[in-house]
Amino acid sequence: MVKSAKIGFDMVDDYLERHYPFEGCFNFRDIGGYLNQDGKKIKKGLYFRAGRQDRMSDKDLAKLSDLNISTQIDLRKPDEVLDQGKGPLEAMGANYINIAVIPEGGSDQLSKLVGDTGISGKRYLGYLEFGPTSWLRLFGILSNEDNLPVVLHCTAGKDRTGVSTAFLLSVLGVSREVIEADYLLTNLDTARQADFIESTVGYPEGYDRESMISAAGVPKDAMKDFLDGVESKWGTVVEYLKKIGITQEQMDTIRHNFLE
Repeated sequence: MVKSAKIGFDMVDDYLERHYPFEGCFNFRDIGGYLNQDGKKIKKGLYFRAGRQDRMSDKDLAKLSDLNISTQIDLRKPDEVLDQGKGPLEAMGANYINIAVIPEGGSDQLSKLVGDTGISGKRYLGYLEFGPTSWLRLFGILSNEDNLPVVLHCTAGKDRTGVSTAFLLSVLGVSREVIEADYLLTNLDTARQADFIESTVGYPEGYDRESMISAAGVPKDAMKDFLDGVESKWGTVVEYLKKIGITQEQMDTIRHNFLE
């Protein structure tokens, strides 16, 4: 079992149990099993966070089918979807929903808004400047039990997916320490991803294995800085979500659906 000392926290010591090491999909893991601050546990098999699934092998597809996914929530921009494809879940019977956290042209807007910070808490806070629609849609989906289990993903399954998952874990009452630790688990699957890229399409110009591993990962303090920023302006993540229109009833329903 991979011990949490590798990511700096004592909260996550079951990475191998929650991680799905697909051959052609990376950063695919279950948030089930985390305890919230009231001692309740998130049910397993309801919410999987992931990267793109369009490169999966036949062996991967057989394993994916076993998860019985009802809904695929795709956070990518339409041009990313067009370039990469939706992946296999819709053909397996899942309902496909695209929620572009960063709208078309949004990447340039984001860079102008927060500067060329790379992956950072400041950049994540910039996502919120695009308005509440993405989060309202997301929590509307998650509050309907018929939509579960879900796979929520972007391209790499770390930034847009990381922020969205942090929001859900906050609603479920999970501690900040565990939220930050879950985010950092991304860094345990970067070497596999770099090796896959090298063996299939080759590294992009200017990259070697070390820089590819770095690009596939997340900075140590990005989620901490993001949550600090939300809390400094709104008090808590939950208060921010209420402020943008997510109702107490929706949150209560989500807790009922996800906790045991």
